[in-house]
Amino acid sequence: MSYDDGPSMFQDQLAEKVRPFIDLIDYMRSIGIDKELPLPTIAVVGDQSSGKSSVLETLSGVALPRGTGIVTRCPLLLQLCNDRTVKWEAVISYGGKFRNEFDDPSEVVRHVEQAQNSLAGKGVGICEDLITLKITSSTVCDLSLIDLPGITRVAVKGQPDDIGAQINHLIRKFIKEKRTIILVVVPCNVDIATTEALKMAQEMDPEGTRTLAILTKPDLIDPGAEKNVLEIVHNKVIFLNMGYVIVKCRGQKQIDENVSITRAIEEELEFFQNHEHFRSLLREEKASTKCLANKLSNALVNHIKKSLPQMSEKIKEQMGEVKHLLSKLEGGPPLEPAEKRKYLIQVITDFNDQITQLSKGDIIVVEHLFELMRKEFTEWMECLKNAKSHYHKVVQQVVDEYDQKHRGSELPGFTNYRVFQHVVQKLVAELKNPAMMTLQKIRDMVQKQFNHLSRESFKNYPYLHQVSKKNIETIQEQQSNIVKERIVEQFEMEMQVYTQDEIFNKHILEEGKTAGGKEHDTRSKYPGLLKAYYEIVVQRLADQVPMLISYFILKESAKIVCSEMLDLLSRDDTDNILQEDSEIEQKRAKLKAQVDRLILANDKISRV
Repeated sequence: MSYDDGPSMFQDQLAEKVRPFIDLIDYMRSIGIDKELPLPTIAVVGDQSSGKSSVLETLSGVALPRGTGIVTRCPLLLQLCNDRTVKWEAVISYGGKFRNEFDDPSEVVRHVEQAQNSLAGKGVGICEDLITLKITSSTVCDLSLIDLPGITRVAVKGQPDDIGAQINHLIRKFIKEKRTIILVVVPCNVDIATTEALKMAQEMDPEGTRTLAILTKPDLIDPGAEKNVLEIVHNKVIFLNMGYVIVKCRGQKQIDENVSITRAIEEELEFFQNHEHFRSLLREEKASTKCLANKLSNALVNHIKKSLPQMSEKIKEQMGEVKHLLSKLEGGPPLEPAEKRKYLIQVITDFNDQITQLSKGDIIVVEHLFELMRKEFTEWMECLKNAKSHYHKVVQQVVDEYDQKHRGSELPGFTNYRVFQHVVQKLVAELKNPAMMTLQKIRDMVQKQFNHLSRESFKNYPYLHQVSKKNIETIQEQQSNIVKERIVEQFEMEMQVYTQDEIFNKHILEEGKTAGGKEHDTRSKYPGLLKAYYEIVVQRLADQVPMLISYFILKESAKIVCSEMLDLLSRDDTDNILQEDSEIEQKRAKLKAQVDRLILANDKISRV
């Protein structure tokens, strides 16, 4: 097909006062704002063989890929820009990187097919990635629309079984947006109520406020069916707020005969002017491609105007969110060596301050560390109380065992210190494992919170995070071993069964009030004596174990971690220490670019 370089059929379609709105959306799409929010657009939907490609090539003035089955395998954004100073030029871009300029209209089909093969692979598969074809010419109207794959129900050879579902999903993804005008293409010679394209449009736009239907192939309807078509165009069958337009694009015979698009448009006008039933539709501006171009351009402009206030608010809202995210990433380390060293000092100092405050209970990290520790120490206290509660049974067992196995020539009732000592040692020894378990729990929670501070403080600097995490783990292990040794020592000292006489007598007096009679049986006093002494042991262990754990695992560990981190300042490889995570650098650059896009878009909207 040759390109028509004659006078444009659409030069008067869009007044200069509305041109800025089309330019605005094209500009916002060119800077990538469509990544931030959906832009007003026209999405073309139709069953296969509905005449969708014919409509698009008539509007654009160039041939697009044709054939049987799925021809449009990727969404194609067709940007038409009228410029009386330009004969014809095009730019195709896709995949985020590829961009190619050309000035030969006959190359469009090759470039589009090449783009589809690159994105969707060679064959008959589809892809959701967008191809953008911008055509600037003195012979096109100002319009932007997206061509979507034709709806199909049955997979052909080489297609996945769910190709129909894939296409439906892709189409719905585009037309569900409230800012999208749905352009439904339906042949005149089918029952409009049964077309899948219109059904899908009705699901996404139940009120029909943003759906415009195009009726194609009016020359193929059966004689006598013209009345039915007129009722559809007059909105009497399925009501659409934006209505219907009927067009007659090039048929296969005209394509085979190489009839130009300009000549096809002229023949279309002659067809409607001479048609007994449809000539009235020309006067009503409901027929011809020229009418369609007018209607689409005006509909898109009105849609853009309505969307601008919400778009402006959304852009400002997103700008605030992106700037907030950007502030969390900081600005990165300075470039000057002296400034970079100062920055490193500040980063480490801030981390050390956090660790110190955490060790004092002045800050809360995820959960309140001191509250968690208190719960564990309370559990330890409960363990001591539980052990104390069954001491009567243990005492009686030991006394009975002594009477049966260890008593010599002495008469019943004579005391033996070894019995007393044995009971105390047995009860105290049972508390060693719970003490060690308490240590492990406290260590885990402290190490977890130290690591959290490291991750948050050095999230941009993997080397610092790695060093601090290793230091925390090593120091916690060392301090834990110290506490274990101290706990073992503590329990070994408890085996001595010792307290000051004054302290013991005081507890005996307190227990004596409930001891009762049986003065002749000394061993009957064992429960009271044991309880008195065990109260002393409980008081010692109840405080001593938590104090050991708190001091070495939290207080001392925090000091040593801070000291180890400060040692980094004596090194000369500041650049390596402050090496940023590549993902952070990329994320910061991406957010900065996003802010720039939003600022440009906001300025452009304000000017419009």
